[in-house]
Amino acid sequence: MPKMKTKSSAKKRFKLTGSGKLKRKHAFKSHILTKKSKKRKLRLTQSGLVHESDVANIKEQLRLK
Repeated sequence: MPKMKTKSSAKKRFKLTGSGKLKRKHAFKSHILTKKSKKRKLRLTQSGLVHESDVANIKEQLRLK
C-alpha cells in the first residue's frame, strides 16, 4: 500500500505551533484594500489560530493524526 499524501492546499495554509495548535492567516487581505480601514487591515495582517471544531479535520489533511 502506498504512503498517505498530505493535502498540498492544507500544507500551504496551516502550520503547527510549538504547543501543538494550528496557525492560520486571515482572509480578505489580498485586494480591494482601499475601502477597508487601516485598523481592519492591520488586524488581518496578524495570524490567528484554527477553531477547535476544525482542528481534527485539518490535522487529518496534514496527516498529523
